Order: sequence, then C-alpha cells, then structure tokens
Amino acid sequence: MKIDKQMLIGLHLGNGYGSQSGAWRFPGVDPKSYTSFDARVKQAQAAERGKFQFLFLPDGPGAVMADIDTDAPAFNLDVMLTLAAVARETKYIGLVATGSTTFNEPFNLARQFKALDVMSHGRAGWNAITSSGEDVAANYGRKIPSSADRYGRAHEVVQLIQALWGSWGKDAWVHNQQSGQFAKKDQIAPINLQGKFVSSSGPLYIPPSEQGQPIIFHAGGSPNAHRLAGRFANVVIGSAFTIEDAKDQRNTFKRAAESFGRDPDEIKYIPGLMTTIAKDRRAALDRRIRLSGDFLLQRIGYLQQMLGVPLNALRFNEPISKSLLDIARPSYYDPRSANALKIAREGWSIRDILAHGVIDYHPVIVGPGIEAANHMQEWFETGAADGFWISPDVNADGIGAFVDEVVPILQERKLFHQDYEGKTLREHLGAPNQYGLTHEFKI
Repeated sequence: MKIDKQMLIGLHLGNGYGSQSGAWRFPGVDPKSYTSFDARVKQAQAAERGKFQFLFLPDGPGAVMADIDTDAPAFNLDVMLTLAAVARETKYIGLVATGSTTFNEPFNLARQFKALDVMSHGRAGWNAITSSGEDVAANYGRKIPSSADRYGRAHEVVQLIQALWGSWGKDAWVHNQQSGQFAKKDQIAPINLQGKFVSSSGPLYIPPSEQGQPIIFHAGGSPNAHRLAGRFANVVIGSAFTIEDAKDQRNTFKRAAESFGRDPDEIKYIPGLMTTIAKDRRAALDRRIRLSGDFLLQRIGYLQQMLGVPLNALRFNEPISKSLLDIARPSYYDPRSANALKIAREGWSIRDILAHGVIDYHPVIVGPGIEAANHMQEWFETGAADGFWISPDVNADGIGAFVDEVVPILQERKLFHQDYEGKTLREHLGAPNQYGLTHEFKI
C-alpha cells in the first residue's frame, strides 16, 4: 500500500513512573522521581530522541487519592512547571498540557500557555477540557455546573483565550534599540469581550511565538465534546478499544469540524496505546505480572463479567476450561470483552489473560516491538487513527524500549518520519496557521 502520509506519536507523561501502578517500585526506578523535574526532562529527551511529535500531560486537580497508601497519584506535580523545565532542555518535541475551562480564568490560562509557547519557541499545545468530578469542584469551593453550562463556558473560554492570544499583533514587537521603539502601540489592543460566562478586557502582553499561538487539543467523547473539538481543536486525544470504534470516533469528529465550516482533515484523531515491550510475549507477561503484584488476582471478578462464566481463583495459574470457553460470550457492556475472550481462547492462564491488559483503559501491547508496530500500522492504514499517544508500563526503561524497538520498524515501513522537518508544534502536526480568533466571537 502506498503511504502518502505518516502517523503522529505522542508520549503520555502522568506521574512520571509509568502507566502501571507498580511502576514506582520496579527495579531501576528512583522511587523519589515523582517530585523530580530532572527525571521528567530525561523522559522527554528520550521521546525526542525517538522523534515523537509531542508530550501529553493530563491533569486532574481532585482530592481523591484512594490508593495513596500503596500507589502514587496519577498526575504530575504541576503540568505548566513541568513543561517549562522540559522546554529549556529540549528543542523540537511539542509540549501539550491539560487545562480545565471550568475552574480556570481565561486570562490566566491565556497567559500561561502563551508564555510556554514563547519559551519553547512555538511548541505549546493546550488540551482544553471541562471538569466533571465533584472532588475537583470541592477544591475550588464549588459544585460541578450542569453539562450545558460547563460546555457553554468552555466555548466562550476557548474563544476568549484565542482572542487574548491575538491581542498583541503579529508585527507589534519592534524592539528597535536605535529608534527607541519597543512596540507598535496601535497593534496592541484590548479585546473587551463579554460572554454569558466569562469576559476580559485584555490585552495580553505577550507577543506571538514562532508558531503564532498554541494549538488546541481536546480529550472527550460525548456529543458536547464532539462540538467543542469540531469547532476549535486540531487534535483529539482519544480512547478506543477496537478499529471499528476508533473509525467511528474519528469520523464523528471530522463531521463535527465540517459542520463548523472547517476542513475535516484539520482535525487529527489520536487514540491511546499502552505498551510493555520485551523480547517475547512470555517475557513481557512476566514483567507485567511482576508490576501488578496481587492486583491481577483482584480483577478475576470483573473478568468473569466480561466473559459471562464463573472463574475459580484457586485455578489462577491454569487456563480456563474448554467447557467454560465454549459457553463464554463477550459482555455487551464492555468493548474490551471480545479481546479478553480472544486471549482466553489462545490457552493462556487466568493470570496471563489479565496480564495481557484486557481490563486496562487503552489497548495494550505485551510483547516484542514488532507487535506494537503491526497494531499501529493496521489502525493507521485502515483510517482508525492519525497517530497514537503512548503510555509505557514503566517510563524509566519503557520509553527507550519503544524508541529503540518500535520506532525503527515504523520508520522502515515509511509510516513514521525519520526526523523533525520543522521546529514548531504546528509544523509537526501539519496544523494550519492561526493567530487570534478565526471568526467573530460568538456565544
């Protein structure tokens, strides 16, 4: 098949340890790296060595840490401080952070992300999402607004922020020492926008970066999310367990973009992929078993629901019997169930079935790098994804394993670029130029 485009790859950086809860205890991992910005810089540099287009930092300022006795919190100390540290020690990789439109003031978000964009010479992206958890709202002394109000505010916030980003004209900054003119005052103007939920007089006092302004990302799958992403986003951070589901999601976002008068190809759909890369399947499974500890045993009950058959914890290290597999049926309510049944019918023990990651929150590759490359190629070439954001099991060695074992295969197959062709995030993603609002502010 002739390839006329290449996939995009991002790296998920949560708490810095990795996607598996036991990553902080794994051999070779510094247990104190949760608070180490130097560790995060090294992880970013490893991804940049692999020519990843961006880093993706989720955020969730909630109060709930149910497993803090044994597990690290899921998120970074502070996404903006982390990316500021990374910006100073990298040259190309894009820097994408989550910032909620629900509890943050637009002027603050606009200033933070544009400052990061300038600091990184045009590599910043904003994952614009709404907050939905009452634990998050409680930290701000508020209640979660209705869905209509959350998304109504989100539409206003994104527009207001883009207007603020453009309030300092493209050519306003003169900095001419000889003439004494620092800036063209007539090209720096207040915006004076008033919506139902937010307003700002402006202007922002930060000139454009090399890419003009940050790129909008979005993560969500509801009809409201489709509209928000379709209207503003260039990239959707997705979650899908099957090719069919991914295709449907990708097409839905493209139709949403088209409904707002945009070119549907402007929006890129990038689902998640979790990886445990090892020399073979058995070595990878053993690694995940070591990472999971007793957690796998606790998941037998849910695996029963997925397959619709009773499972005996006393036979944890044995395959499921043929008589049970003959009557097993994937749960209609969980899209992961079909893959779980497929793995079970291959003859793996219950422990190994679970170690395959059949209940994890994204598709999981457990095995040699070629298996990850094959998965990515199939999804990409069938129109299910424009790329992937990767969550290694353990960042300390899992990022390097992906870079060394998967990226060269993708490059050899001409599915992934050999090197960065530009320096800005817009260039990496093929995103159109934009500065300020593209249309008049509309509530």
